[in-house]
Amino acid sequence: MKYIFALLFLVNSLFAYEFYAKLEPVNSYEIKAAVSGKVIYVNDEIEGKKANNSKIVEIDSYVDRIDLKQSKVKLKAVSQMLEIEEKNYNRMLQVSSKSGFEKDSQKLKAINYRTTKADIEVKIANLKDSIKNKMLKEKNRYIYNIAVKEGDYVNPGTLLYEAKDLSKGKLEIFVPIDDIADIKTKTIYLNGKKSDIKLDKVYKVADSKHISSYKVEIVVPDPKVFSRLVKVEFK
Repeated sequence: MKYIFALLFLVNSLFAYEFYAKLEPVNSYEIKAAVSGKVIYVNDEIEGKKANNSKIVEIDSYVDRIDLKQSKVKLKAVSQMLEIEEKNYNRMLQVSSKSGFEKDSQKLKAINYRTTKADIEVKIANLKDSIKNKMLKEKNRYIYNIAVKEGDYVNPGTLLYEAKDLSKGKLEIFVPIDDIADIKTKTIYLNGKKSDIKLDKVYKVADSKHISSYKVEIVVPDPKVFSRLVKVEFK
């Protein structure tokens, strides 16, 4: 009986697949500047910690805020002028003594104000977007690296900071193409412990370095420690 169990264990081992992978955060992010400007605030204290609705970086938006305030004043004035000119045009339509030229001229005034109003509305929307993009906050991601300092001038595309999602972990392994179908039917063991984890992604194009293998991703829920080597087995 002892020999039968030993034989079964040997057969099981022959059909097990073993890999090693480093457990990394499920997602990593590079947050880059969407607008240009001077960096006026950097939260150095949050680097290496998890954010909690924290402000990370702020780019100077003083001029934008003044411009936004004045643009709203202009919009209100132009809206009032447009309303007056449209009323004048509608009244003029009822006056038979007014020539077609006069009516067209009044209509053109209203159209010009309508165009000006639309331009100001677009400007206000752009200013709001610019101001929003100059205040960088994080809800709960881990702040891995802050790449700028107070006083730096940044342009669109400049790296501001890096953040990571620690809610889940990710293991990447490279499985020979011929073995993919078989591992899909097997149970995943992590560091020798049986799990109910399933394959998250199987890339159907061979990896550029591992030319005879497909990249396979395994998502690990709620890991306690990252960047450690994990033994992955399929049995």
